Amino acid sequence: MCYNVCMQIGISTASLFPRYATEDALTQIRRLGADCAEVFFSTFYEYRPEFSKTLTESAKTLPVNSVHVNSVNFEGNFFNPTRRVRGDGMYWLDQLCRSAQLLGCKNYTFHGFHRIAGNGEENFDRIAGYLSEAVNFAHSYGVSLCLENVFWSLYNRPGIFCELKKRIPSLQGVFDIKQARRSHYPYQAYLRDMSGSIAYVHLSDVDENGNIRLPGEGIYDFSEIFKALKDEGFGGNALIEVYGGNFEQEQQLTRSLEYLREQAYKIF
Repeated sequence: MCYNVCMQIGISTASLFPRYATEDALTQIRRLGADCAEVFFSTFYEYRPEFSKTLTESAKTLPVNSVHVNSVNFEGNFFNPTRRVRGDGMYWLDQLCRSAQLLGCKNYTFHGFHRIAGNGEENFDRIAGYLSEAVNFAHSYGVSLCLENVFWSLYNRPGIFCELKKRIPSLQGVFDIKQARRSHYPYQAYLRDMSGSIAYVHLSDVDENGNIRLPGEGIYDFSEIFKALKDEGFGGNALIEVYGGNFEQEQQLTRSLEYLREQAYKIF
């Protein structure tokens, strides 16, 4: 059945990693019937415009909603007090933004520094001072830096986004439901925290044992989730982001796309 839904329902190339190389994953996502895609670049080699030129043909017929990187590579550099270290981060941000331009992409999914090693930094003035440099640099390329709620990174609990938004009005957010679950905070708390500034969402499902599943194959009520998003002013796109080991057949992705379109049609 065809559902006329204002939002685009897409798939992240991360959902096909490591089954396909990034360029082949984008082609396959188009074949599976997605409305759009997120390109998850997996390593430095792929951040460069020279690599993104190999994706431009696919991007002509499949809009690229956002780009994503392996955040342990350079995103933490932006928050280093040493300008030389921050400069290395800016070099790779430049490469990424040039790639985004080639793909007609306006969004960058951002994690920031990591808290795995116990980084409890909560000086929001200092954080925002560093982060605004990256936000403004990306904006000079027409790319919005969108902070994702990742339980092991900068935005690991509700309340952080709104503090940074006060200091960086142009900051946008990405809501990821699996990351909300892993943080042990209610997902609604993140939606309220990012209210009016959620650029797009990453969706997955979970079974009764806590295993990640494709949307529609687990226990989440996506009609309820979409209603909560709408109540917070959301009007962006939704992308399926699971990983290759969480499903067996690629046609399950097509069924998940249709399921999400059906649920979104009820709400938006």
